[in-house]
Amino acid sequence: MVAIKKDKVTGQALGTGRRKSSVARVRIAPGSGKVTINGKDIFEYFPLVQDRNAIFSTLEIVGKRKDFDVAIRVLGGGTTGQSGACKMGLARALCSYDTELFQPLRDNGFMTRDSRMKERKKPGLHGARRGVQFSKR
Repeated sequence: MVAIKKDKVTGQALGTGRRKSSVARVRIAPGSGKVTINGKDIFEYFPLVQDRNAIFSTLEIVGKRKDFDVAIRVLGGGTTGQSGACKMGLARALCSYDTELFQPLRDNGFMTRDSRMKERKKPGLHGARRGVQFSKR
């Protein structure tokens, strides 16, 4: 289980999520449902619907879409990796806030780290697996 990182005074909870080479630090607090990422609104930061849905689905699974203000600081990687890191960090922050939410998040796969990483380039090849083109003559 995750370590409890809830501030008793302010009611805020923290969570860290990782995906590919992205790291997201998520802070949630009781509020009106505002989501900001690196100081920008979520619709401005993630123009693709699939990236926004990854974050909103975490809140919708537990039925807390309009109950929390979410502030995310995310670094590294591309948009898909960043949205995946935000999704996991938000799930961990929700578990820190209320341990009753752990089981529904776990059952829907939000608490599991996606361990897939980019395969390294091998010597003598163009990429991880792409070799040089065969020349008959």
